Amino acid sequence: MSEPASRPQTEALPDEPHHLPVERLISLLDVEVEPGLRSAQIKARRQRFGKNVLRRHQPAGVFNIVINQLKSPVVYLLAAAALLAGGLGEWADFTAILAVLAINTMIGFVTEIRAMRSMEALRQLSASSVRVRRDHQHMVIPADDLVPGDIVVLDAGDVITADMRVISSANLSSDESALTGESLPVAKSPQAVAIDTALAERTSMLYKGCAITRGTGEGLVTATGMQTELGRITHLVEHSEPERSPLERQLERLSRDLIWITLAVAAAVALAGIYVGQNIPLMVETAVALAVAAIPEGLPIVATLALARGMLRMARRNALIERLSAVETLGATTVIMTDKTGTLTENRMHVDRIVTPVGEIAFDRQAGTFLLGGRPVSVGLASGLDTLLRAAALCNNAALHDDGAGGTGDPMEVALLEAALAGGLRKQTLHSQYPEVAEHAFDAGTKMMATVHQSNGGYLIAVKGAPEAVFERLSKIQSPDGLAVPFDDRISRNWQSYCDLLASQGLRLLAIAGKPARTAQVNPYADLTLYGVIGLQDPPRSDVAAALADARRAGIKVVMVTGDHALTAKSISQTVGLAPAGTEVFKGEDLTSLKEMSEQDKAAARAALVFSRVSPEQKLDLITLHQQAGEFVAMTGDGVNDAPALKKAEIGIAMGQRGTQVAREAADMVLRDDAFSTIIHAVREGRIIYTNIRRFTTYLLSCNLSEILVIGLAVLGGLPLPLLPLQILFLNLVTDVFPAFALGTIEADRDVLERPPRPPSEPILSGAQWQAIIIHGAIISFVTLTAAGMAIYQLGMRDDQITTMCFFTLALAQLWHVFNMRNWREGPVFNQLTRNTFVWLSIAICIALLTLAAFEPHLASVLHIVPLAPEAWTTILGLSILPVLMREVAAIFVRTRRRHFAD
Repeated sequence: MSEPASRPQTEALPDEPHHLPVERLISLLDVEVEPGLRSAQIKARRQRFGKNVLRRHQPAGVFNIVINQLKSPVVYLLAAAALLAGGLGEWADFTAILAVLAINTMIGFVTEIRAMRSMEALRQLSASSVRVRRDHQHMVIPADDLVPGDIVVLDAGDVITADMRVISSANLSSDESALTGESLPVAKSPQAVAIDTALAERTSMLYKGCAITRGTGEGLVTATGMQTELGRITHLVEHSEPERSPLERQLERLSRDLIWITLAVAAAVALAGIYVGQNIPLMVETAVALAVAAIPEGLPIVATLALARGMLRMARRNALIERLSAVETLGATTVIMTDKTGTLTENRMHVDRIVTPVGEIAFDRQAGTFLLGGRPVSVGLASGLDTLLRAAALCNNAALHDDGAGGTGDPMEVALLEAALAGGLRKQTLHSQYPEVAEHAFDAGTKMMATVHQSNGGYLIAVKGAPEAVFERLSKIQSPDGLAVPFDDRISRNWQSYCDLLASQGLRLLAIAGKPARTAQVNPYADLTLYGVIGLQDPPRSDVAAALADARRAGIKVVMVTGDHALTAKSISQTVGLAPAGTEVFKGEDLTSLKEMSEQDKAAARAALVFSRVSPEQKLDLITLHQQAGEFVAMTGDGVNDAPALKKAEIGIAMGQRGTQVAREAADMVLRDDAFSTIIHAVREGRIIYTNIRRFTTYLLSCNLSEILVIGLAVLGGLPLPLLPLQILFLNLVTDVFPAFALGTIEADRDVLERPPRPPSEPILSGAQWQAIIIHGAIISFVTLTAAGMAIYQLGMRDDQITTMCFFTLALAQLWHVFNMRNWREGPVFNQLTRNTFVWLSIAICIALLTLAAFEPHLASVLHIVPLAPEAWTTILGLSILPVLMREVAAIFVRTRRRHFAD
C-alpha cells in the first residue's frame, strides 16, 4: 500500500545495511572490529546521533486530565448558565451550577487517574545495559549510550537495544514476532541478503526491541534511537491521529441542539409574555428559569458515572480502559482487525502430528499421548517413532522447565522436547547415554542442523531441517519393519507431496534424519536415513472460536491482518472459523497504495477476511479504507508493528501479557488475560452502557421538557410562576440525578449481542426516543399544571403555596417516571427496573431529600418551600402517580395489538 514512512533524519547512516557486505559497513562506519570504537569517536557520535532512546508517549499530566473533563459543549452550556445566573445576582444558582461542574470534573479525573495507574502497573522494564567492545576492552554500558559503529556482544536471552548488522554468529536466532508478526525465531548469519528482502526475512540484521532466543554472536550497530526500525514505527504512531468516540460526537451534537433550543424557548416565552402584558422583570426571571430548566445539569455527572462504572466492570473482566469515552465506543464496533500471533494463536509451537514410514501419528499434547488411526499407540510399538523422537531431542539446543511445561530456547525445539518427553525420552537422560561431541549449527544456506553423539563405541548423527533440504541428502528411509531401504525418486515425490499437503494446513515442517558413523569428523549431511517428518503448529487459543462466533452473531466482521505467511494465515483463519474454506488470502505484496487503488480494488480489500505479510503502513491503509466506508474499526495487536494501527483505529486493543509497551501505550484498551473472548465481553458491556445512556438521557430530557412546559404554559396562561430557578436546579441536580444514575446500572437485554452494531453516525436519541421525551414531558407537565389549577381554584392557595405544590407534584411525578423507562415487552411488576437494587435505593434517597426540603426549615427557606395542608399532599400523591398509570395503559394496549397481529 503506501510507501514506508521515512525515518526522522539527523545524520546519514548506511543505507540498506542488510545488503552491504560486513567489510563495507565496517569501512562506512569507520570502526575496527577488534578494538571497537575509540573514546574520541564515541564522544563525536553521541553528539551527532544523540542518545539511543525513543520518543516515549507521555501520559497526560494532572492539569491536562482536568482540562479534558471540561472539554464538552454540555459543560460549556452549564458554564454559560452559571455566568447568566451570576450576572443577574442569582448567587445561589451560580454556586450550585459551579458545584455541578466541580463534581463532574472530579469524577472523571479520579476515574482516568485510576486507569492511568493500572496501565502503569503493566509497564515492563526494557533492557538497561549492553555488553560492548570499546578501546580494546569488553565493558557493560547503559543501552542508552550505544552509538552507530559500536560492536555489541550477544548471547541467548539478550534484548536487542539497537539495529545491528550481524558480523559473527554461532547458532544465533532472534525472536522478531513483536516487530514483524512472524511467530518463529529467525536464524541469523553475517551473510548479506538481497536489497529488496522483506524485513521479516533479513537474516543478516538484528532489530531493536527484539530478543536473542539462542546462540551467540556479535553485532555492528547501524542505527540507534529514532533511526531504528522501531523508531520508524514510533514515528508512525506519533503521526496517527486517534479518532473521537461516537459518544463524544453525539453528546456534542445534542449539546449544540440544546443550546439553540434553550435560547429559542427562553426568548419566545419571554417575548410572548411581554406581548400579552406580563411585566418585563417577571419575564427576565422566567427566561432564566427556562434556561435552567432546558439544561440537563445532571447529564454530565450521570454519563461520567455510567462510563466510570463500565470501566470498573470491564477491569473486573480483565479489560483495562485508558479513557472513559472508549467504554461505550466498543458497542459501535463494526469491524475488528486482529493480528494472528499471540491474539488468535498462543504464540507457542506445539507438535501436531508426526509422519513416519508406518503412517501419520497424531500427538495429543494435553493428554501426552500418540494416536495412530485414532487409537493410542506406545512409542516403542510404533515402528520408528522412538528413533525419530530420540533424534529430535538430541539435535536440540532448547531446555524444558522442571515441570516439563514449556521451556527456554527456540519454540520449535521446545515443542520437540515436549513430544519426546511424552514418549518417555528426557533430554538429560539421552545426553548422558549419547554424549554430544560436536554440533553443526543451523545455517540459512543449508537449512539444516546436525549434532554428533557417542554411541556404543561409535557415533550417532542426528539431523533436522527443512524437508526439501533434508530430502536432497537422503540415501535411505527407515521402513515399517525397522530396516533401511533406498530413498528413490518415487518415494521422494510421495513424501514431498505429503509435505505440501501438511504445509497447506498451516503446519511448520521439520524432517528428522540421522545415521551411524565410525568417526565424528564425517560429513553430517551425507547418506542420511529419513526417520520421518514432524508437523508443528502455533495452535489457536482455546476461546477464540467461540468468541468469533459471538462476534458474528453481534454483526461484527473480524479480519485477520498478519505479517505471517499466507498458508499459515489461511489455515488458522479456517481452523478458528474466521473464514470459510476457499477464502482468498490477500498478500501485502499484492496490495497497492491507497491512492492507487481502483474502486474495484477497494471493494475487494474491504470484503477480504485474511491479509498476510502486511506492513505497518498497510495496516494503517486498511483501517482507513474501512473507515472511509463508514465502518467503526477496532484493532487488536501485541507487537511494536501494531502500534500505529492501534492508535489509528477507533478502538486500539493491546495484549497485556504478551504485548509490548509500545503497543499498550498506543491502545485504548489492554487485555490483562490476552483472551480474545474478553473483547466480546467488552463489546457487550459497551452496548449495555450505550443503551443505558440513551435510557437516562431520555429520562432526563423528558423531565426537563416537563419543566419547560410547566413554566412556559403557566406564564403564557397568566398564572403565577410555578417554579423558581433554584427549585428547578434542585430537581435537576438532586431528584433527577439519582434515578438517572440507577438507570445507568440496568443489566442487558437478553438479545444485546444478537443485534447488529448501531451505525456510528446514529444520533444518541432516535426519533422514537424524541417521541417518548415529548409524550412523557407533556404528561408530567399536564399533571403539574393540574396541581397548579387545583391549588388556585379548588384550594385557594397563595402564590408561595402554589409554587410549593407544583414543586412537589413535579418532583414526585419525575421520580415515579423512572419506571416508565422499562422495556415495552416487560410487565409493570417484574422487570429490569423493579429487580434493580439501585433503582429502589435512588427512590429512597430522593424521597428522603424531598422530605428534608419539605420539613427542614433552613433548606425549605432556601428553596422557598412553605407548609401544605394534608389534603394538598393527598392531591400531590394522586396526581404524581398518573404518568406511570397512563404509560401502563398504553403498554397494555401496545402488547395487546402485537399479540393480535401475531395471531
